[in-house]
Amino acid sequence: MEEIEWSKLLSGTDIRGTAIASQDQEINLSQEAAFAIGFSFVKWLEKDLAKKGEKMELAIGNDSRLSAGKLKLALAKGIKKAGASVYSAGLASTPAMFMSTVLEGYQYDAAIMITASHLPSDRNGFKFFKNSGGLEKEDIKAILKLAGEQGTEFFQSMPKENINLEKIDLISAYADHIKNVIRKGLNPSVNSKKPLADFKIVVDAGNGSGGFFVDQILKDLGADTKGSQFLEPDGNFPNHAPNPESKPAMKAIQKAVNQNQADLGIIFDTDVDRAAVVDSTGQEINRNKLIALAATIVLENNPGATIVTDSVTSVGLKEFIEEKLGGVHHRFKRGYKNVINEAQRLENEGISAPLAIETSGHAAFKENYFLDDGAYLVAKVLIKLANLKAESNQKIGDLISDLKEAEIKKEYRIKIKTEAFKNYGQQILTDLKEFVKKIESWQLAPKNYQGLRVNCGAKDWFLIRMSLHDPVLVLNIEADKKENLDLIIEKVNEFLGKYDKLDFQKLA
Repeated sequence: MEEIEWSKLLSGTDIRGTAIASQDQEINLSQEAAFAIGFSFVKWLEKDLAKKGEKMELAIGNDSRLSAGKLKLALAKGIKKAGASVYSAGLASTPAMFMSTVLEGYQYDAAIMITASHLPSDRNGFKFFKNSGGLEKEDIKAILKLAGEQGTEFFQSMPKENINLEKIDLISAYADHIKNVIRKGLNPSVNSKKPLADFKIVVDAGNGSGGFFVDQILKDLGADTKGSQFLEPDGNFPNHAPNPESKPAMKAIQKAVNQNQADLGIIFDTDVDRAAVVDSTGQEINRNKLIALAATIVLENNPGATIVTDSVTSVGLKEFIEEKLGGVHHRFKRGYKNVINEAQRLENEGISAPLAIETSGHAAFKENYFLDDGAYLVAKVLIKLANLKAESNQKIGDLISDLKEAEIKKEYRIKIKTEAFKNYGQQILTDLKEFVKKIESWQLAPKNYQGLRVNCGAKDWFLIRMSLHDPVLVLNIEADKKENLDLIIEKVNEFLGKYDKLDFQKLA
């Protein structure tokens, strides 16, 4: 077997790699790697949970990726070699796998979800959970280190034959959990048995794991779901990328809403930890609009609370949360785990922070274990949908009609051409501070938790930051007028053009 480069499998708080070979990529998330990772996860858990010598129980689930079956089998072999029991949840969602550690009747010691979220079909990966939540980056490093310490004899010990895995119907239990959440949130005047009986709701699952939401949740709650699409799991993702941030994906669900005259459209990513919605007019409620909607729902019962978001949210969103809703907007870092950890930190300091949400659609509610759960986010929207009809006949889109967004939004990704890209990128950010001081009307934002955000007048701004994982500078710009955008781009071109280790052509 080829040498495994364990450090290259680290991706934030996940493990990710190439699981199907192509002309451009060799496999690095192999069955041998999965075998060692399964074994090492159990050994790491024994120390972390102080359960050395005790028989532990783990659950494994997967999304629709083509490589899921062989990776699951290898993981399970490693888990069993380490002395733990393992159960197969089959096709599942990432949030459901976490819930397997807390739901009554399950409550396993830990769980693994086999997924690479929205990445291409040749990629795959693992997400790890205990009942306290997802693992941190340092935990993943420790597991990979343990895996790398296993010798040749260990890999040769992986059984060649298949093993039988006991199957569990976790997704049905998880669907029941979501239905209970919806029913408990309804006003007394709403029919709790069939609260969605008056609504047509269409779902786009992107051929990932989210199809269960139609048959096991919406239909049971009375909704008309005719027009839902791409519910069948297919790891080739033949219709569009399973990603609510993808423009073709969003256009697909908008088209479904309009063609079926639906009251609501729902779109999930592959493993259902992210979601977005479309209202009855076909309006996309994603990114800043999705945060505004979630904040509206949360602040009703948590007046004055803090909403934690990532770093690229708009000026208009801050005004909406603070001036319209009376909350506090805390703009933090990119990365769903970053915003979740920051909300938990604030809570530990006595500051109410019931929602951590990223513009990508990762939304974690304090009341739901601070778990980023697309189905739970949609459940909160469905509760509001049903209650609004009973209270005032308002529609979901009406709740965010006062949100003001910039007319022009741009994102650029600029590669750094040096192995020392972190130091090089940091030097650029340091130099930018001095550059900004020379430009009248430009000011650094008062709090920069990630990169540098520069205010360029009343509403216009840009943010330059390092990518979380790649040798890339990411530039986000928002402006109300084209001439304002052109001025920002002119100055940014002047600044970045000095750096010879950037793969840089003038921005347009």
